[in-house]
Amino acid sequence: MRGRWLIAALASTTVFGCRPEKNTLAGLQHSAVVTARVERLKKTLADHEAAVDGRPIARWLMPPELREISGLALTPDGRALTHGDENGEIWEIDYRSGILVKHFFLGDPTVKGDFEAITVGNGLVYLLDSKGKIYSFKEGADGARVKYNYFDTGLKKDCEFESMVYDARFDALVLACKHDHDASVHDAIVLYRVSLASADSTSQLTKISVPLGAANGGKSYHPSDITIDPISGNYVLVSSLEKALIEITPRGELVFGRPLPPGHDQPEGVAITKDSVLLISDEAKSNPGAITLYKWP
Repeated sequence: MRGRWLIAALASTTVFGCRPEKNTLAGLQHSAVVTARVERLKKTLADHEAAVDGRPIARWLMPPELREISGLALTPDGRALTHGDENGEIWEIDYRSGILVKHFFLGDPTVKGDFEAITVGNGLVYLLDSKGKIYSFKEGADGARVKYNYFDTGLKKDCEFESMVYDARFDALVLACKHDHDASVHDAIVLYRVSLASADSTSQLTKISVPLGAANGGKSYHPSDITIDPISGNYVLVSSLEKALIEITPRGELVFGRPLPPGHDQPEGVAITKDSVLLISDEAKSNPGAITLYKWP
């Protein structure tokens, strides 16, 4: 990709934008549209009365290349990374302005797989597939092809996964089961912590079961992504099937369960920024793929 993409926008004070157009980097950096978007977001976040009714503060519509947008992750310096569903292709998105900054590729040729989640930790990016295989690699420059390592968690027989986040407190990757293959598990979320402290990460697995009780209206819950609230340190999970958010403590205590606001066709990714913005990514269904921004909490 040469230059950057300016993503079409829908926000509480705007209308649908045009199809994304390719622009030069210099042009976008000084674009009045980009400047206006950033300033509007700053103003909304500073207004304690704004967006308290659950309405989005911005929605960035994805180009066709990201119609199957999946997980979301934040780098230590606050940049957002995402990926598609079938290829090892990573994109950086400026969530403040709606710019696709860059993309790079995993392997040469590009690795294929059913990729479901992404996270960042210990100077590496981690990409998870639905069978519990985890790829690790350095972040690449725009258009680069990066080398990778991978290991198999050995959890394919136990769970189907779509969620992963790095937890520095345990130096571990936290995976949430979407479909638990243990027939004895009911009305609970099952998490696994995969320690990175050992060369053989599969030798250090911790399993946590979180009873849901009355959360989510008594329904089952199938996480499609997980993130960490930078303020509370709690885990926040989103579900594409139930279209709901659930928050739990690292010890496995339920904090809350609540439905997402209307307008989410298939929520697949979640992240919470240090400036208290909740990001939700949606795969394209009746609407284009999108990333929606809310004030958090």
